[in-house]
Amino acid sequence: MNVLYAVQGTGQGHISRARAMAAALSRLPVTVTWLFSGRPRASFFDMEPFGNFQHRHGLSFTSRAGRLRYVSTLRNNQLQRFLREARELDLTDYDLVVSDFEPVVARAARQQGRRLIGIGHQYAFGPETPRAGSSWLQEKILAGFAPADVPLGLHWYPYARNILPPILDLPDIPVVRGQHLVVYLPFEDQDSVTETLRQFPAQQFIQYAPSLDNATLGNVIRRRADFNGFKRHLASSGGVICNSGFELISECLQWRKPVLTKPLAGQMEQHSNAMALEQLGYAKTTHKISPETLAAWLATPHVTTNIRFPNVAEALARWLVNGCDEAVASLSERLWRPGIRGHIPSPRPGSRARDKLAARN
Repeated sequence: MNVLYAVQGTGQGHISRARAMAAALSRLPVTVTWLFSGRPRASFFDMEPFGNFQHRHGLSFTSRAGRLRYVSTLRNNQLQRFLREARELDLTDYDLVVSDFEPVVARAARQQGRRLIGIGHQYAFGPETPRAGSSWLQEKILAGFAPADVPLGLHWYPYARNILPPILDLPDIPVVRGQHLVVYLPFEDQDSVTETLRQFPAQQFIQYAPSLDNATLGNVIRRRADFNGFKRHLASSGGVICNSGFELISECLQWRKPVLTKPLAGQMEQHSNAMALEQLGYAKTTHKISPETLAAWLATPHVTTNIRFPNVAEALARWLVNGCDEAVASLSERLWRPGIRGHIPSPRPGSRARDKLAARN
């Protein structure tokens, strides 16, 4: 079986779960061609698991100082180039086409009449999933960016029958509760973040971002983003301060790391994630990383979950190789059942998702 697996590369979360899928698929009788878009090819790092991957310019989002910038997003995207890339991408040789919210392959599949399997967090935003910070424009972008014929959403709770638990890319290394805190706020002004962290000299922080050079500034160790170093520091951390992207917080939940999270302003998905985390009691959220909010979080006893997500990558890889024959609802039920459903706290009273799940059970 020949599979084209396309990944939106604007954020590291898409790439992180693609690593887990690459490892799972490598153990099965399938040939996978990987395609990434959303940033320049030279900006991708630690891409060995994907071999000689294809690259397209695609579409991306522009942020500055912790806020999504719509005007800059429109200005920086080259629509004609995107349309040409989709038009020229030939899907004839592939038995199966998969997209992790990647728009070039999604448009090419629609133009060529090919069934597209969508795997990603964005496909989880049905009517029962918590939504916050939404607007007409953002809803249109979410629905039209990379539409799929068979959408498989990923989330921390089974809000709908097409939703699976997170796909995790965690190495087999010791997990301990150390003293340092990992900080990953790639959409914020990094110097401003460092200045805030330095106001707590008794606490060591390890601040990661793709734009940083390695340096030590007092109690803040600054590191350029890399896969192995980040995962080691995450495994031995006492907690994490991050934006409200899906993948990193999923890893924190699996490794029982306390989380302080700030959604990217103007980004509906991240505001919705923050709402879900608050409803489930999984993390502390804030709309500003300030000395006051950081002091309050550091002073509050950390409460972490006791949830253990299953190996979704392995199950999903087998589902793909077997021709996607099992109903998505059956796959979802099978993955949420073993050993974790009883440990998932229900959303707070008044949640439609809580009431719907109770009715299903």
